[in-house]
Amino acid sequence: MTIVLLARHGETDWNRTERWQGHADPPLNATGVAQAEALADLLAEEPLRAIYSSDLQRAVTTAEAVARRHALPLVQLERLREIDVGEWSGLTTTEIKERFAEGFERHNTGGDGWLTGEPHAQMQERIVSAVDELAESHDGETILVVIHGGTIRALLAHAMQIPFEEYRRRFRGPRNGTVARVSVESGRWVRID
Repeated sequence: MTIVLLARHGETDWNRTERWQGHADPPLNATGVAQAEALADLLAEEPLRAIYSSDLQRAVTTAEAVARRHALPLVQLERLREIDVGEWSGLTTTEIKERFAEGFERHNTGGDGWLTGEPHAQMQERIVSAVDELAESHDGETILVVIHGGTIRALLAHAMQIPFEEYRRRFRGPRNGTVARVSVESGRWVRID
């Protein structure tokens, strides 16, 4: 069994202004840097054997704070990126509601809102497969995966055996700098916190 800690990156200015990031790559702001250091403090006593992150700088910078504390290398993986939000990237929620009202409604009811980005089902398949492989390569260990709100929601839906569309309707994304824990054993996922 592998214990996988799923941490959301620290805050960016885009988070603060409700600007959709997806594959865009804004840096952490001062609050986000403080959240990364607080995450490192929180996880200081965890028996981490490996640290992975999305290759987007908001996740990398957050993961680096923990990696320094544990004297572990950080492995960045493109497969751990946030969902590609297509034409919504860089827009605020208000702008999306104004420009893409029908798509925003579809999104809020659990569907895909953008037309040119990555479908939620495809992202969930990508992220579950990536973390499954990491867990398999660290059997009996605890690892940290620093990623994004959307990808964490996809993984928690999988662990809780809830359809992703339903999970998205029922649960908000995790706050920046927070951690959720799952166990993975032979492809069986369980949320443990």
